[in-house]
Amino acid sequence: MEKVRPKKSLGQNFLTDRNVLSRIAQLVERGVDARILEVGPGKGALTRLLAEQGAQVLAIELDRQLVPLLKKEFAGSGTIEVVQADILRTDLQAVLLERWPGKWEVAANLPYNISSQVLIRFMENRQLFSRLVLMLQKEVGDRLVARPGTKEYGVLSVLLGLHFDIVREFTVKPGSFHPVPKVDSVVLTFNPLPAARVEVGDERFFRQVVKAAFGQRRKTLWNALKSLDLDAEDTELSQVLDECGIDSRRRGETLSLDEFALLARVLVGMKRGNAG
Repeated sequence: MEKVRPKKSLGQNFLTDRNVLSRIAQLVERGVDARILEVGPGKGALTRLLAEQGAQVLAIELDRQLVPLLKKEFAGSGTIEVVQADILRTDLQAVLLERWPGKWEVAANLPYNISSQVLIRFMENRQLFSRLVLMLQKEVGDRLVARPGTKEYGVLSVLLGLHFDIVREFTVKPGSFHPVPKVDSVVLTFNPLPAARVEVGDERFFRQVVKAAFGQRRKTLWNALKSLDLDAEDTELSQVLDECGIDSRRRGETLSLDEFALLARVLVGMKRGNAG
């Protein structure tokens, strides 16, 4: 492929290390029955490896300059389809199911500036996927596998942990990319669970509770939850926390997934305007 200048505005850092590319490809299912969604193929280095393993690859690329080059590079290939689209605006269910009604895998090197948004999109469409193999900046990867009480533990840890088994596979050093980033990256695999890890009740409200708890880390849980639109006096909120066995002086980052789920199930009945 002809030379392409990486675009800083798109967070482009092309993976050039053949060893790393091979290790990622090994984490993805191979064979003629495999269907892989690749997000941000860049110059097509991983795309080529995946196709060589026999998989059908749908590569979604935002960069309008790269798309015609990728299509030219893989012209005549019966296993690679390149589409110009923004993954954040793509109807994943429509795009994927019209091509293959079964489960898809995902392979992606996600730019830092959109990684959290893309992760949420994948979570919301998790029924489409059998596995996600994602490269992220190490800071984001650390959050995803963090435990309660650590500084890395946050909203993503809780929300993604509800629906996926997440495994840190290996770290990728900056020299594996062009241009060279200033931070390490990490490859993780996400295996969707057949059902949520714990019952949370109204999942939309559960997310609100989690986001409120982490909204201002220095606030106690009691103060953080007051930002929710609850039809409750301060004393009632304190009583609910006591009934859940959660000290109101704790901070959100100390709560486990089970504790968040319990809290959300109880608080949902106190939403302002809730029937009954």
